[in-house]
Amino acid sequence: MCGRFLVTSPGQRIAEFFDLLEVPEWTPRYNIAPSQEVGTVVGLPDKERSFAVRRWGLIPAWAKESSIGNRLINARSETAAEKPAFRSAFAKRRCLVPVDGFYEWSPRSRGHTPYCFRHRDGEMLAIAALWESWTAPGGGEVESFALLTTEANAVVRRVHGRMPALLARDQFDTWLDPENDRVPVLQRLLVPSATPWLKAQPVGSFVNDPRHDGTRCLEALRPDQAGLF
Repeated sequence: MCGRFLVTSPGQRIAEFFDLLEVPEWTPRYNIAPSQEVGTVVGLPDKERSFAVRRWGLIPAWAKESSIGNRLINARSETAAEKPAFRSAFAKRRCLVPVDGFYEWSPRSRGHTPYCFRHRDGEMLAIAALWESWTAPGGGEVESFALLTTEANAVVRRVHGRMPALLARDQFDTWLDPENDRVPVLQRLLVPSATPWLKAQPVGSFVNDPRHDGTRCLEALRPDQAGLF
């Protein structure tokens, strides 16, 4: 499961990393939680890409109320193409969520310490996701998304058994292609990321509260614990 992440890069860096048509407006955020609005990248014809803000927590088009999205923040990559809540989006509405890192918490038996996972070289990361459009009973459209997860790689496994499905830049076109509905091809992308990509840093309890934001969320427990593994 992935229940918290950060997007601290400015719009210019996001646009360059994802080859966007325009530079998005984005204020750095260090503690993004479910139900909040987040930037996503979608594919357009001719391999062009655009940036759109959507709510985290997918609301299926057939849902009677939006609260179902509170339970659908993640989708298991192994089964998403078959599940009623995600099946249509997997075939037609895939996106990427630009992040600079994500958080996972160790089991309570080991202190329930939060860890921040980031790229070892400071690059941005791209989480594979699915988006959907829902029409509220009283009118109005709500666009929302769910992050895809996969089995944890060797780094994340020391803290949690699942991790976000991270894609490399040379996989973006395949995932975002709106004409690509080849499920086996798409599912082959959703595997644990290469272990050398990531480093883990234990951080303080400040990040536990989703109302908190700012650089304090990334403060290491001790200076010598930065990039612990």
